[in-house]
Parts: sequence; C-alpha cells; structure tokens
Amino acid sequence: MDKKHKYLKKLKLCYMEAALITLFVCIFLLPSLELYKKSGDNFFKVILNGVEVGYVGSPDRAERLEDKARRQAAAEIGSDDLIFMDLQLETEGKEVIWGVADSDDDIIANMAAVMKDSTRETLHRSYTVKINDVSVNLGSYEEVHELLRQAIAPYDPEGKYDVELTLDSERKVNVLEADIISSEAADEEEAVQTTAGVENAIGLMFTDLEPAGDRDFEDYEQGLVGLRYADPIEVVEAYLMESELQTVDEAVNLVTKEQETQVIYEVAAGDTLSEISLENNIPMEELIAMNDALENENTTIRVGQELVLTVPEPDLSIIWTQEQVYVEDYEAEVQYIPNDEWYTTQTVTLQAPSAGRRKVAALIEYKNNSETDREILKEEVYAEAVAKVVERGTKIPPTYIKPISGGRLSSGFGARSAPTKGASTYHKGIDWATPIGTTVMASNTGTVVTAGWTSGYGYAVYINHDDGKQTRYGHLSKVLVKPGQRVSQGERIALSGNTGITTGPHIHFEIRINGSAVNPLNYLNG
Repeated sequence: MDKKHKYLKKLKLCYMEAALITLFVCIFLLPSLELYKKSGDNFFKVILNGVEVGYVGSPDRAERLEDKARRQAAAEIGSDDLIFMDLQLETEGKEVIWGVADSDDDIIANMAAVMKDSTRETLHRSYTVKINDVSVNLGSYEEVHELLRQAIAPYDPEGKYDVELTLDSERKVNVLEADIISSEAADEEEAVQTTAGVENAIGLMFTDLEPAGDRDFEDYEQGLVGLRYADPIEVVEAYLMESELQTVDEAVNLVTKEQETQVIYEVAAGDTLSEISLENNIPMEELIAMNDALENENTTIRVGQELVLTVPEPDLSIIWTQEQVYVEDYEAEVQYIPNDEWYTTQTVTLQAPSAGRRKVAALIEYKNNSETDREILKEEVYAEAVAKVVERGTKIPPTYIKPISGGRLSSGFGARSAPTKGASTYHKGIDWATPIGTTVMASNTGTVVTAGWTSGYGYAVYINHDDGKQTRYGHLSKVLVKPGQRVSQGERIALSGNTGITTGPHIHFEIRINGSAVNPLNYLNG
C-alpha cells in the first residue's frame, strides 16, 4: 500500500513537472502563442480591403503593421511620387484559450500585396496656380510659365515681355509670385549691377540732376509700354492625381474665358439710364432687373447713386499701357457756376460748347480690351475748344414722405383699366386703401393752393413746394387747411375718406412737375 502511494505521488510530481515545462515553453519559446484570458476578445482576424491578411493579439498591433506595410508598398512600387491608396482596415475579435498569431513579417507582406493591388493612383508633383478664387493644376513648372505667357500674348504680339516667377520671402510656405518683366529692363538691371560702386553712384547722381527736357512727338514710343497682371497670382507646389491636372490649353481657356462679373457703377453728372445701358452693352430690361431701385426706363437716377452692372471679364485680367500720338477733336471741360439759391436739380446753360482740334501724345491704360484711363502727356492745339458754361444750384432738394401711416397700395401709377364708371384709364398718382378718418400729412413743406371740393378728386388738397413740385391729396373726408396756408413736412392737413369717384375708402396721392404727373414712388423717401 505504501509502495502504491509512493508511486502515485511520484506520478503526480511528473505531471506537475510536465505542466511547468509546457508553461515555460509557451512563455519563452512561443511568443506568438496567446494565453487564455477571461477578458473578452483576445484574438483578432485582420482584414484589409476585404482580404484576410493574418491574426494578431490586439487591434493596435494591426494598425502599427499597416503603417509599416504602407511604406514597404511604396518602396516596392519604386516611385518618387506619393502613393494614394483606398484602404479599409478591419479586425474581427473573439475569445480563445489558445491562439497562434502570425509573424509581423508575414502580415506586413500580406498587407503590402493588398495595398499594391488597391493603389488607386500615383500622386504627381504638380503646381497649383491660384488667381483670386480660381485655381488650375499643371504638371510642371514649364507648363505654369507657358500658361502665364499665353495669357499676355494677345496684348504683346511682339514678345517684348516675359513672365518671371519669384519666391515670396514673406510666406512661411513656398509660394511663387508671378510678375511680368521686359527683357530690356532686365538687361538694364544687369548692367547697373556690373558697374563699379563709386562710378555707379556718380552716374546716378548726375542722372538725377539732369533735367528731363521737353520731348517732341517723334520721341514718344508708339505702342506697348507696360504690361502687368490685374490680380496677384500665386503658384504653390502640390501633389495631385493625374486626373486632377489640366493641359496648358485647358488652363488657358479656363482663366482667360470671359465670365459675367458684377461691378458697381457710380452715376455721374449727365448720365442717363439709356446711355449706361448702351455704353455697357446691357439690355435695358436686364439693367432694371438687376437694380431694385429702378422701376422702369423712366426712373430718375441721381449723381452718386450706385448701380449694379454685369460685365464680361476673365478670371485672369491683364492691364496693359500704350503710348499713342494722334490728332483729335476735343471738348473743353464743362465750367460750372454755383447758385446757392437754386436746388441741384436746376441748371441753365450760359454758354454753348464748341469743339477744338489738337495733336496729342497720350498714355492709355486698358484692362483686357476696355480703356480704364488716359493721361495726356503732350498736346499741340490747332483750334482752342470753347467750354460749356452751366449755372447750377447747390441746395439739396427736399425729400418727400408717404402722406399716411400704413395702408395697402391698391393702385399704381400709369395705364390701367377704369376701376369704376367715370374713373381715368391712366392713373396720375397712386392709391393706398385705408379706413376713413386716417390722418393725412403733408409730404413736404409748402404752401396750400387748393383745399376743398374738386371734380373727380372729391375733397382734395393741393400743395406747391419750394422745388417747383406740387403734391395732390384726393378723396378726403375732411380738409383741415386753407388756401395760402404754409404747412410743414409731416403736418396734419386732412382725414382720408371716400369722396369723389372711388371704389372704396382710400387716399389718392400725386406728385406733379411743371404740371405733369410723375410716379410718386420714384420720389418718396422710404
């Protein structure tokens, strides 16, 4: 019995020794063997773009191996350009007692193979040309230069200018700026730099002291004398897919093609809507549609008023300057004589103009194909022009206000169907529907000339104003002023009603200039 007990004890010790040896082997000789842990998922299948690439003990390890595989794939492709890959890394975990993970080298190799198959495109070292909010992408520095050169070619047929790209030293990132230079200026700069210091300084001193002298017409250079880009141009290096690049021809067409661009036009003295429409090649109906302040072609415009216009303009605009010598008929500048007793709307021509004739040397600036400035450098007058002399007022005309508070605009100015028997088919004012008894105010300061019953208007008030206009208020229920009475703007003059020829309670309001009715909405302030 003792012998049997000793044998069992010895067998138990053997089992324990075998278990310890196995554990030692697992820990020190098989590092890829994952021990069972009661902590949830501890063994993960790694899937890259839907392809199984191995097993790991944690998702973090899979992500680290992905980075190494990406570098290996790029190296195996053998390109200096960047690699753009569509990659989707997934792990599927489970809890196991024993699990053998794959080696790093095997997983990296498997991932790299999938990556090479999934490489969508090689990113090329490229250049992005930015002009305001527009950009184009080109594949080389030479193509950028060619784009910018072709943009100025239509204005420089003799090829007197070239494009220079220089590094912007004030930027933290590498950004090139585009400038236009003349070969002549570049040669002069180089010559100055090679001149000895003292000799150069003396030469510059005497150059500054030498008077410019009067130039003859023959001394002026006929043709192009200046060329520049209208807006800053930036060129930055980028890495782009081949499908994102444009050819030079495509880029030139994109940046030089005229687009409809909105600009603000400030009304000048003498402007009319018809002239603005013709000079800017904008149909009158489009001009009116673009500006809420314009009701129709007869709307009054004021000096200094801003109008929205659309003009065709490319994204890359060129400003170029020419010297020209020519003979022309010219007009002298209008001479204005101020009259502090008149309103600014009042003018009288005291002297009619007469054109003169002269020979001129001028410096003319263009933006694309439109002249933007003209400077007379020299002139020889053959016949003196006679200036137009105009006397004009300096007082700001008074404003007009709506004669009632509230109300609904029920009838506009102009042609209409007669709303009731005896009513006019051409409405000489505007109507606001409002309850009987609504306070009616003077639209502007003036003198009452009519206050009482009038044909068609019912009870009405007429007021003459200091600027020559007359306002009329019709269909009143009660008149509160008398003829000859002076009233102020906003003063209570009557109560609205339904007298005369009407279809319901309302106030009829007119503004007349020299006896002719005009649309009151064009004159009301607010």
